[in-house]
Amino acid sequence: MQKWLPRLLVAPSFVSLLLWMIVPLSMTIYFSTIRYNLLYPGDNEYIGSLNFEFFYTDEAFWPAIINTLTLVGMVLVVTVIGALIIAIALDKPFFGRGVARVLLISPFFIMPTVNALIWKNMMMHPVYGVLAALWESVGLQPVDWLEQFPLGSIIAMISWQWMPFALLIFITSLQSMDHEQKEAALLDGATGWQVFRYLTLPHLARPIAVVMMIETIFMLSVFAEIFVTTGGGPGYESTNLAFLIFGQALMQFDVGVASAGGLIAVILANIVAFFLIRAIGKNLVT
Repeated sequence: MQKWLPRLLVAPSFVSLLLWMIVPLSMTIYFSTIRYNLLYPGDNEYIGSLNFEFFYTDEAFWPAIINTLTLVGMVLVVTVIGALIIAIALDKPFFGRGVARVLLISPFFIMPTVNALIWKNMMMHPVYGVLAALWESVGLQPVDWLEQFPLGSIIAMISWQWMPFALLIFITSLQSMDHEQKEAALLDGATGWQVFRYLTLPHLARPIAVVMMIETIFMLSVFAEIFVTTGGGPGYESTNLAFLIFGQALMQFDVGVASAGGLIAVILANIVAFFLIRAIGKNLVT
């Protein structure tokens, strides 16, 4: 009885979690194999893989895949490198360091929709935005960032919101680092770059891996920033996979095709996670 008691106590949570995952996935798989359009209720004919074929032959499919991978890759590069630089700078004591940490971490607690509205109306607006005022102050013509550089603008606003997350993880990790090793290395004649390369970076290897994994999961499903700012345009220049699925489900009302797209997104996420884990495991963690 003592052997099975812990399992019985855990069983309700385990079964609930299993149902929470399996039931939606099973329904998504089922909807992806039938003709299920909300404009034509009752027409639930089994059509096999036609929904998948319709989704990946859509002219927006490959632009959405490329934009999704580009967004994930660029946000990872900007947030990890930027947060590393800032974390190392904040690791040295100076007056007001606590206030600086709070201010630098605070953007992470802003909701994605609010973040998008701030950048759209206060920063990137071509008439009364902050960037437009800066451009005009030096005699340059203001740029309509969301129209001329839509994907780059999305990357900028997402990086601004997610860099504090990486920064918080790196700062916490640096606080647990043995500073005596750094001091000893400097006394032995090591340069600042050598201390970073052989002491700081290996110490931050696992936090970097955690940050990259969590950010990748969230970046693959970015939606609010695109919906609020560019609407996926101009054309398909800022359309990612999540926004394309939204278009099929809630603009075309085609639940079957949207379900097929959702399964493709899950497969893509697992492929990216697999290669990311292998790359991190070889180059950082080990």
